Amino acid sequence: MQISINISAGPSISARRIKDWVFSALCFLAAVFGIGVLALILYCLLKLGLPGLSLSLFTESTPPPSVEGGGLANAIVGTLIITGIAMAIAAPVGILIATMLVEFPGKGKLAALVRFFNDVLLSAPSILVGLFTYAFMVRTLGHFSGLAGSVALAFIAIPMVVRTAEGVLALLPVQVREAAVALGIPRWKVTVLIIWRAAAGGIVTAILLATARITGETAPLLFTALSNNFFTGNPMQPMANLPVVMFNYALSPYENWQNLAWAGAILITVSILGLSVVARIFFRTR
Repeated sequence: MQISINISAGPSISARRIKDWVFSALCFLAAVFGIGVLALILYCLLKLGLPGLSLSLFTESTPPPSVEGGGLANAIVGTLIITGIAMAIAAPVGILIATMLVEFPGKGKLAALVRFFNDVLLSAPSILVGLFTYAFMVRTLGHFSGLAGSVALAFIAIPMVVRTAEGVLALLPVQVREAAVALGIPRWKVTVLIIWRAAAGGIVTAILLATARITGETAPLLFTALSNNFFTGNPMQPMANLPVVMFNYALSPYENWQNLAWAGAILITVSILGLSVVARIFFRTR
């Protein structure tokens, strides 16, 4: 008695190779398209922004309308102050939340609720964050301020710090915690002196990535920090900042303002790129 097996029911090897080649080609074309769009954006940015780069860009404040010259010194300093205060708020809060989620797993329902709200805040449009901060802070104070802008940016940065830091802390071997606890070390010392130290590279990376994320945010600052044409270091007053200055100047009919807007775009792009590169290098070397 002979048994015959039909092995021709499935697709042939040549057909599978053709499908694999087509799929690989589509993936390659999609990658080329994405890189091409990015290259086009960078080309336009360099073409229009490089002529506006000069020493006065970093030493002079924003000029009045139809006045030649000027720079972005007040906007650069304002951006540094607003972003610095925002990260001073977001970094410790985000790290503590991530630590609670990883190091105290017994709080199951609370941890699930915190993760849910963190995900909601992570995906919330930045303009809604700006409106929320305007409603509870700007209207309460009665005026715009750099501090309000920092709080709005902190709301955007906190969920990013939480998500990244939580992943880094969860990667640490449980044996590290067990060995420290077995020696009789208090739990808080285990967390601060051992866990945080072991995860320092990932935590710094989380902070740098969050900083890069909020550096170019414009919508929240329109409703909170506003802007001005003066040099001020008081965060309780309206404060010039690069995103809002770029937004206003790019829409203006004055060529000098438009050149400053493109130069500011280069500064923000370079700063975000630099922070992202430093974050990746720092994470790999730790």
